[in-house]
Amino acid sequence: MVSTGGIMINIIFITGGQRSGKSGYGQKLAEERSDHPTYLATARQWDADFKNRIARHKADRGNNWETIEEQIVIGELDLTGRTVLLDCVTLWLTNIFHDNGYDLEKSLSQAKCEWQKLTEHDFSLIVISNELGMGIHAENEASRKFADLQGWMNQHIASRADKVILMISGIPFQIKPL
Repeated sequence: MVSTGGIMINIIFITGGQRSGKSGYGQKLAEERSDHPTYLATARQWDADFKNRIARHKADRGNNWETIEEQIVIGELDLTGRTVLLDCVTLWLTNIFHDNGYDLEKSLSQAKCEWQKLTEHDFSLIVISNELGMGIHAENEASRKFADLQGWMNQHIASRADKVILMISGIPFQIKPL
Protein backbone atom coordinates (compact mmCIF):
# COMPACT_ATOMS: atom_id res chain seq x y z
CA MET A 1 0.00 0.00 0.00
CA VAL A 2 1.37 3.37 -1.02
CA SER A 3 0.52 6.27 1.26
CA THR A 4 -0.07 9.67 -0.30
CA GLY A 5 -0.86 12.17 2.42
CA GLY A 6 -2.72 9.74 4.67
CA ILE A 7 -4.62 8.06 1.82
CA MET A 8 -3.77 4.44 1.10
CA ILE A 9 -3.77 3.19 -2.45
CA ASN A 10 -2.87 -0.31 -3.54
CA ILE A 11 -1.24 -0.36 -7.00
CA ILE A 12 -0.55 -3.45 -9.10
CA PHE A 13 1.37 -2.60 -12.28
CA ILE A 14 1.19 -5.13 -15.13
CA THR A 15 3.50 -4.61 -18.08
CA GLY A 16 4.61 -6.67 -21.07
CA GLY A 17 4.53 -6.87 -24.82
CA GLN A 18 1.58 -6.61 -27.15
CA ARG A 19 -0.79 -9.60 -26.82
CA SER A 20 1.14 -10.95 -23.82
CA GLY A 21 -2.05 -11.44 -21.78
CA LYS A 22 -1.85 -8.25 -19.70
CA SER A 23 -5.48 -7.17 -19.98
CA GLY A 24 -6.92 -10.62 -19.34
CA TYR A 25 -4.71 -11.10 -16.30
CA GLY A 26 -5.56 -7.64 -14.96
CA GLN A 27 -9.26 -8.33 -15.46
CA LYS A 28 -8.95 -11.60 -13.52
CA LEU A 29 -7.20 -9.82 -10.64
CA ALA A 30 -9.86 -7.09 -10.52
CA GLU A 31 -12.67 -9.65 -10.49
CA GLU A 32 -10.97 -11.53 -7.63
CA ARG A 33 -10.92 -8.30 -5.61
CA SER A 34 -14.39 -6.94 -6.37
CA ASP A 35 -17.83 -8.13 -7.45
CA HIS A 36 -18.26 -4.84 -9.33
CA PRO A 37 -14.88 -3.62 -10.62
CA THR A 38 -14.40 -0.44 -12.63
CA TYR A 39 -12.74 -0.45 -16.04
CA LEU A 40 -10.98 2.84 -16.77
CA ALA A 41 -10.68 2.87 -20.56
CA THR A 42 -8.19 5.32 -22.09
CA ALA A 43 -8.49 4.36 -25.78
CA ARG A 44 -9.33 6.90 -28.43
CA GLN A 45 -11.16 5.52 -31.46
CA TRP A 46 -8.56 6.47 -34.04
CA ASP A 47 -9.91 4.18 -36.77
CA ALA A 48 -12.01 1.08 -37.47
CA ASP A 49 -9.33 -1.22 -36.03
CA PHE A 50 -9.41 0.61 -32.70
CA LYS A 51 -13.21 0.51 -32.73
CA ASN A 52 -13.02 -3.30 -33.11
CA ARG A 53 -10.38 -3.60 -30.35
CA ILE A 54 -12.55 -1.58 -27.98
CA ALA A 55 -15.57 -3.75 -28.80
CA ARG A 56 -13.52 -6.91 -28.14
CA HIS A 57 -12.37 -5.60 -24.75
CA LYS A 58 -15.97 -4.74 -23.81
CA ALA A 59 -17.15 -8.21 -24.86
CA ASP A 60 -14.42 -9.81 -22.72
CA ARG A 61 -15.88 -8.20 -19.59
CA GLY A 62 -19.09 -9.26 -17.88
CA ASN A 63 -22.07 -7.10 -17.00
CA ASN A 64 -20.69 -6.67 -13.47
CA TRP A 65 -18.13 -4.14 -14.75
CA GLU A 66 -18.66 -0.39 -14.73
CA THR A 67 -16.79 1.32 -17.57
CA ILE A 68 -15.45 4.86 -17.37
CA GLU A 69 -13.96 6.25 -20.58
CA GLU A 70 -11.37 9.00 -20.11
CA GLN A 71 -8.70 9.67 -22.70
CA ILE A 72 -6.45 12.04 -20.72
CA VAL A 73 -7.76 13.63 -17.50
CA ILE A 74 -7.69 10.57 -15.24
CA GLY A 75 -6.69 12.61 -12.18
CA GLU A 76 -10.09 14.30 -11.93
CA LEU A 77 -11.99 11.05 -11.41
CA ASP A 78 -13.22 10.15 -7.93
CA LEU A 79 -12.58 6.41 -7.68
CA THR A 80 -12.63 6.22 -3.89
CA GLY A 81 -13.37 2.75 -2.55
CA ARG A 82 -13.32 1.04 -5.94
CA THR A 83 -11.22 -1.63 -7.58
CA VAL A 84 -10.11 -0.09 -10.87
CA LEU A 85 -8.46 -1.62 -13.92
CA LEU A 86 -6.75 1.16 -15.92
CA ASP A 87 -6.27 -0.13 -19.48
CA CYS A 88 -3.95 1.19 -20.67
CA VAL A 89 -1.08 3.58 -19.96
CA THR A 90 0.22 3.29 -23.53
CA LEU A 91 -3.01 4.53 -25.11
CA TRP A 92 -3.35 7.24 -22.45
CA LEU A 93 0.20 8.44 -23.21
CA THR A 94 -0.51 8.28 -26.96
CA ASN A 95 -3.41 10.70 -26.46
CA ILE A 96 -1.32 13.06 -24.32
CA PHE A 97 1.66 12.93 -26.71
CA HIS A 98 -0.54 13.58 -29.75
CA ASP A 99 -2.44 16.44 -28.12
CA ASN A 100 0.84 18.07 -27.02
CA GLY A 101 2.19 18.10 -30.58
CA TYR A 102 4.68 15.29 -29.82
CA ASP A 103 6.47 17.40 -27.20
CA LEU A 104 8.20 14.86 -24.95
CA GLU A 105 8.88 17.06 -21.92
CA LYS A 106 5.40 18.63 -21.88
CA SER A 107 3.78 15.19 -22.26
CA LEU A 108 5.84 13.61 -19.47
CA SER A 109 5.08 16.52 -17.14
CA GLN A 110 1.35 16.33 -17.86
CA ALA A 111 1.29 12.53 -17.42
CA LYS A 112 3.11 12.70 -14.07
CA CYS A 113 0.75 15.44 -12.87
CA GLU A 114 -2.35 13.42 -13.84
CA TRP A 115 -0.84 10.29 -12.25
CA GLN A 116 -0.18 12.16 -8.99
CA LYS A 117 -3.77 13.43 -8.85
CA LEU A 118 -5.13 9.96 -9.66
CA THR A 119 -3.21 8.33 -6.84
CA GLU A 120 -4.45 10.81 -4.23
CA HIS A 121 -7.63 8.75 -3.79
CA ASP A 122 -8.26 5.73 -1.57
CA PHE A 123 -8.84 2.79 -3.94
CA SER A 124 -7.22 -0.30 -5.46
CA LEU A 125 -5.64 0.23 -8.87
CA ILE A 126 -4.52 -2.36 -11.41
CA VAL A 127 -2.57 -0.69 -14.22
CA ILE A 128 -1.88 -2.14 -17.67
CA SER A 129 1.02 -0.88 -19.77
CA ASN A 130 3.30 -1.94 -22.60
CA GLU A 131 7.05 -2.46 -22.70
CA LEU A 132 8.10 -0.78 -25.94
CA GLY A 133 11.88 -0.67 -25.74
CA MET A 134 12.53 -4.40 -25.94
CA GLY A 135 12.54 -4.67 -29.72
CA ILE A 136 13.64 -2.72 -32.75
CA HIS A 137 14.93 0.82 -32.26
CA ALA A 138 12.31 3.18 -33.72
CA GLU A 139 13.23 4.64 -37.10
CA ASN A 140 11.78 8.15 -36.64
CA GLU A 141 12.13 10.87 -34.02
CA ALA A 142 8.49 10.92 -32.87
CA SER A 143 8.50 7.15 -32.31
CA ARG A 144 11.78 7.32 -30.39
CA LYS A 145 10.42 10.13 -28.22
CA PHE A 146 7.26 8.15 -27.54
CA ALA A 147 9.28 5.07 -26.54
CA ASP A 148 11.21 7.31 -24.12
CA LEU A 149 7.95 8.76 -22.75
CA GLN A 150 6.52 5.26 -22.27
CA GLY A 151 9.67 3.97 -20.59
CA TRP A 152 10.00 6.91 -18.20
CA MET A 153 6.32 6.78 -17.26
CA ASN A 154 6.49 3.00 -16.73
CA GLN A 155 9.45 3.57 -14.38
CA HIS A 156 7.52 6.30 -12.55
CA ILE A 157 4.47 4.09 -12.05
CA ALA A 158 6.49 0.96 -11.16
CA SER A 159 8.48 2.85 -8.52
CA ARG A 160 5.21 3.68 -6.74
CA ALA A 161 3.52 0.31 -7.24
CA ASP A 162 3.17 -2.27 -4.50
CA LYS A 163 3.50 -5.09 -7.01
CA VAL A 164 4.89 -5.20 -10.56
CA ILE A 165 4.12 -8.09 -12.88
CA LEU A 166 5.76 -8.77 -16.24
CA MET A 167 3.60 -10.79 -18.63
CA ILE A 168 5.36 -13.07 -21.10
CA SER A 169 3.30 -15.33 -23.39
CA GLY A 170 0.34 -15.27 -21.01
CA ILE A 171 2.45 -16.12 -17.96
CA PRO A 172 2.75 -13.58 -15.11
CA PHE A 173 6.15 -13.07 -13.51
CA GLN A 174 6.14 -11.01 -10.34
CA ILE A 175 9.20 -8.74 -10.41
CA LYS A 176 8.32 -6.46 -7.48
CA PRO A 177 8.54 -7.03 -4.63
CA LEU A 178 11.44 -9.43 -5.02
